[in-house]
Amino acid sequence: QVQLVESGGGLVQPGGSLRLSCAASGFTFSRYAMSWYRQSPGKERELVAAITSTGGSTNYADSVTGRFAISRDNAKNTVYLQMSSLKSEDTAVYYCNALGSVGKVKWDYWGQGTQVKGDA
Repeated sequence: QVQLVESGGGLVQPGGSLRLSCAASGFTFSRYAMSWYRQSPGKERELVAAITSTGGSTNYADSVTGRFAISRDNAKNTVYLQMSSLKSEDTAVYYCNALGSVGKVKWDYWGQGTQVKGDA
């Protein structure tokens, strides 16, 4: 049974920091690229950060570059999102995504999300 369980969300003051975690089980984590997405009320889900299966390459949305850092620990089947200098516009539900691929065939798994809310 595939599971992605996010944790670490909460209420944070502007300029503060949070670290999100996503614990994976039920699939070979080290073979999957991992990403964090977020969705605010009334907006479409957007990609925040992504990391390759080995952790050798990352990419970020322009809006979080320099403030967020994605990392993974394949021994712990966990991906992280370190968020710093948080802004009110970072308020959203953050989702973990696992992307698998074989040739041109792709599939993915989603977590249930964790809420990050700015404490204005």
